[in-house]
Amino acid sequence: MKQFTEIAAGLQFPEGPIAMSDGSVLLVEIRRGTLSRVLPGGAVEVVARLGGGPNGAAIGPDGRCYVCNNGGFEWHDYGGFFVPGEQPADYAGGRIEAVDLASGEVEVLYTHCDGVPLKGPNDIVFDAHGGFYFTDLGKMRARESDRGAIYYAKPDGSLIREVRFPCSMPNGIGLSPAGDVLYYAESPTSRLMAVPVRAPGELAPIMDSEAMLAGFANYQFFDSLAVDAAGNVCVATIINGGITIVAPDGSTVGHVATGDAMTTNICFGGPGLRTAYITCSMSGRLLACEWDTPGLPLHFLNR
Repeated sequence: MKQFTEIAAGLQFPEGPIAMSDGSVLLVEIRRGTLSRVLPGGAVEVVARLGGGPNGAAIGPDGRCYVCNNGGFEWHDYGGFFVPGEQPADYAGGRIEAVDLASGEVEVLYTHCDGVPLKGPNDIVFDAHGGFYFTDLGKMRARESDRGAIYYAKPDGSLIREVRFPCSMPNGIGLSPAGDVLYYAESPTSRLMAVPVRAPGELAPIMDSEAMLAGFANYQFFDSLAVDAAGNVCVATIINGGITIVAPDGSTVGHVATGDAMTTNICFGGPGLRTAYITCSMSGRLLACEWDTPGLPLHFLNR
């Protein structure tokens, strides 16, 4: 059983944590519509007010924070616990945004790809070449839902292309230590997929039956993920609240329970990247614990 330290509480559905070198943790508050910073003492300050539904986040080669904005949700109150639902009435589409951390200035980089609107961008990872992959989970409406996709884009706004379609509500995304495999998690199917990377922004055209690295029969949803230095994929797991750890060969290494049914994301920081920071979104907390395996250094951040 892991011993957790509560870093911050009272967060409004936190996600997208990024452990910074100064000891602070950047994260989004989806229900609040902000990119926020949790200071080492637990105080929370707003970096930028983005509106919509800021979701996954990552630091790019220019030092800006790149945010997947899913466009927002309808929120359901279950006795003080807020749970995201369908596409909201004020939905104006999904987008990729870049935030200057010093000024809070926000630039909208992408809203469409080849004329197709982004629906619900969710999670993001940069490769060694300075481009980024991101998932688009789509949106749910009363009697229909979108088909998901994975995109590759450049941070200067010059290129965006679809690299895998269709996907079943793709959520978390990450790269293997060598950068030669792209991992993504599907929320409703509770499957972890692994697709070979042929070149920057080019994936092997394999079927889902070949891409599935691991699947789980128990009722749960996969959310965002991070990769550790050993290549294990650490997937935030909803309902079975915690982090599910999957080895590169698809075997299950273990599950770390958090006690929060809506555990949504994990990142690594601290000395030697041995500290895991975990967003527990139902209870609105950021937790930390010592992790058995160091995290994988992220391009443009953990250097």
